[in-house]
Amino acid sequence: MLEDNKSYLKDLNEAQLNAVLKTDGPSMVIAGAGSGKTRVLTYKIVHLINNSVDPFEILALTFTNKAAKEMKLRISSMIGESESKNIWMGTFHSVFAKILRFEAHKIGFTSDFTIYDVQDSERLISSIIKEKNLDKDIYKSKSIRNRISSLKNSFITVNGYFSNDDLVESDNLSRKPETGNVYKEYNERLVKSNSMDFDDLLMKTNELINNHPEVLAKYQEKFKYILVDEYQDTNHSQYLIVKSLSDKYQNICVVGDDAQSIYSFRGANINNIINFRNDYDNVEVFRLEQNYRSTKNIVNAANSVIDHNKNKIDKEVWTDNDFGDKVEISSNQSDIGEARGLCQKVISLNNTSFSDIAILYRTNAQSRPIEDSLRINKIPYQIFGGVSFYNRKEIKDVLAYLRLIVNSSDEESLKRVINYPARGIGQVTINKIILAAQKYNLTLYETIKKNKELSIGFSSSVSIKLENFIELIDVLKIENQKLNAFDLTKELINKVRIVDELKKDDSPEGISRLENVQELLNGIRDFIEDQKELVDANDNLSEFLSTVALSTDFDTKDLDEDKVSLMTLHLSKGLEFKHVFIVGLEEDLFPSALSYNTRSELEEERRLFYVGITRAKENLYLSYANSRYRWGKLIYCEESRFLNEIDKEFVKLKKSNNLNSISDSPLKKVFYKPNPNLKRLSRNAPINVNLKINFSEGENVSHEKFGTGKIVKIEGFGNDTKAIVKFKKFGEKNLLLRFAKLNKA
Repeated sequence: MLEDNKSYLKDLNEAQLNAVLKTDGPSMVIAGAGSGKTRVLTYKIVHLINNSVDPFEILALTFTNKAAKEMKLRISSMIGESESKNIWMGTFHSVFAKILRFEAHKIGFTSDFTIYDVQDSERLISSIIKEKNLDKDIYKSKSIRNRISSLKNSFITVNGYFSNDDLVESDNLSRKPETGNVYKEYNERLVKSNSMDFDDLLMKTNELINNHPEVLAKYQEKFKYILVDEYQDTNHSQYLIVKSLSDKYQNICVVGDDAQSIYSFRGANINNIINFRNDYDNVEVFRLEQNYRSTKNIVNAANSVIDHNKNKIDKEVWTDNDFGDKVEISSNQSDIGEARGLCQKVISLNNTSFSDIAILYRTNAQSRPIEDSLRINKIPYQIFGGVSFYNRKEIKDVLAYLRLIVNSSDEESLKRVINYPARGIGQVTINKIILAAQKYNLTLYETIKKNKELSIGFSSSVSIKLENFIELIDVLKIENQKLNAFDLTKELINKVRIVDELKKDDSPEGISRLENVQELLNGIRDFIEDQKELVDANDNLSEFLSTVALSTDFDTKDLDEDKVSLMTLHLSKGLEFKHVFIVGLEEDLFPSALSYNTRSELEEERRLFYVGITRAKENLYLSYANSRYRWGKLIYCEESRFLNEIDKEFVKLKKSNNLNSISDSPLKKVFYKPNPNLKRLSRNAPINVNLKINFSEGENVSHEKFGTGKIVKIEGFGNDTKAIVKFKKFGEKNLLLRFAKLNKA
C-alpha cells in the first residue's frame, strides 16, 4: 500500500486533483467527454484507502463489467491485489445479487436462487401466454417481457400496476388487457421456482431495504463511502437504492456527464444527475472540462451542438490538443452515393489502420448500403452489437421466400417459411412431409403438392393450409415471370403480410426489424438501378439472389482483426477512434422522426449526436443524402438541423462528387425539390433520341461503384449509346450512357 506516498496525485490535472482530494460528504463530478473520469474514480478510491478508509467500507458501482475490471486492474497496480479485492466493486446487478444472496431468506428466497437471463424470461412468458390461451400474435413474449422489465425498473410492483389506471388503460388501448395478469403470473412462477430475473436484482434489493430497516442499517454502516460511475444512466430503481444506502453518512460521489445521457428507452433518467444537488446537503460540484482525446475543432464542434440543449449542467469542455482538420460535412445524391463516397474516403486515409476507423449510424438498417460498398471495395469490417444485414432473421425470412419462388426444390428455404408468418403448420406436420418425401424420393414441395394422392394422412384442415401455402408460392412463381425483382418482392411482402406481422411487435427491436425489411426493398431497388447501366443486364429475381449470395459469402475469417468498425451511435458510447464517420444526418432519420413530440426527446437525440462527435480523436466526417428510398419509393431529404447547429468556424463543406447532385450546398436550409432527371431515370420515361453525349474515347472517367477508368470505345446512337470502360479495379464494363453514373475524372 502507498501509505505515505502521494506521488500518484502528480498524475492529475488541477480539476481532477480537487475531485480526488474531496473524501467526505456528497460530491458530483461532471466529466466531459475524454476528460479522464475513470482516472478520477480510480485515484479517488486509492486516495480513500491511503487515508485510512477500510476497502471493505467502499462500494463502487459501474454499468459494465468491462469498466469494473479496468478499474480493479488500475487499483491493484497501485495498492496491491490483496487490498483491492476487498473493495465491493462491480455492476449494479452483480453487487446487488451478492447482497440478495446474503439476505435472500428475508424475502422468501434461498441463497442459491437462480437468475433468469432474457431468453429464460421470454420462454417463461411464452408458456404463460400459451396457457392463458392468449393470441401470441398480439401478446408477443419479447414485447411483454420488455413491458414487465420497464415496470420493474420504474419500481412498479404488480399491485402498483393494477392501482395505476393510466398503466392499465395504456395496455387496454394496445389490445393487451391481460398484461397485468401475465405480470402477476410471471412473478408468482419466479418465486415458486426460487428464481429472479435480471430486473428483480434491483427490484428485490429495493424491497429488501424498504421492508427491513435492520438490513438497510447494516449496509449503510458497511458502505460508508459510495462511488457511482455513469450516474446519468441510472434508472429510478437504481436511484432509490443509491439514495437509501448513502443516506446515513452521505459520503457519496457520483461521476457522469449529463450531455451523454442517451438511454431513456432503457429507463435511464437524466434528472437523477441534473437534480443531484437537491438530494443532498452541501453538494460540491467538480467539472472535468479538459478533453485529452480530440482536436480543438472536434471539441469546439461538439460544444456548439450541445449548447442548443436547455436541460443541462453548464460546462465548457476545452483541449490543449492541436486544432487538427476541420469537421468535414458532405452532401450526397443518395444513400448509395453516401456509402460509396465514404469508402473512397476510407481508402484515401493513408498510414491508417482499418481498426482506427468507425462508421456510426442512427439505426441498424442503415448498415446495408455501407456493407455493400465496403464489400465491393474489399474493405474488411465488423458489425458491433448486431449481425451483418443479410444475416438478420427478418431478411433471411424474406430471402427464403424469394429463393423458394425461384427454386421450389430449395428445402431449407421451404422449411424456414412454411409456417412464417404462422399459418398453423407445425413441426409434427413438417416431420411427416419430410418422411414422405424420403419414402417417395420427392422434394418437400412436390410431396406437399401430391399430398392427396400420396395419402400421407393429414387432417382436412392441415391439408387446406398446405394447399394454400403451395398456391401462394405458385401464384408468386407466375408473377416472377412478369415482374422485376423489386416488384416481385413487394408483391410477396404484401401477399404474405410480413409487414403486418412485424408491426405486432412495437418494441425497439420490432421497429428495427421493420426498418430492415424496408431497407431490403431499398437494396433491391438499388440493384435494379445499377443493372440499368449495364448492357444486356438482367433485373430479375434470380440475378438479384445471385448478387446477394456473393455478398453474404464475403469471408472475413481469414483476415486479421484490422477491420473498420460499424455500429449504432448508442453502442459507440465509451469508445474512441482516430477517424469517425457519422452518416444519415437527415431530418426524420437523425434526429429520429419519433423524437419530435417533446423537447426532452429532441434533446436526447442531440446528446446522441454529441456522443458520436466526441468519439473522434483526429478526424470527423459527417454526411447526409439528398434522396433515399423508403419502401422502394424515392423521397427527398432535408439535412439534419444538427448540422446547422455546428459553428461554421469549425467545419468545411465538401461538394458532392455524385452525379446529378441535388444540392451544392450541404447547409442550404430548404426542402429539396425533385430532380426531373432523377424522376425520368427511375420511372423509365420515353426515350430521348437526342441524348447528348458528353464523353469521348480515351477520356478518363470515374464511377460511384467501379471507381476510376478510361473509355475504350463508344458506339451506338441516342438512347442506345454504349461505352466500354476499362476500370482499374473491375476491368471492362459495357455501360449504357443514358443510365451510367459516370463523371469526368
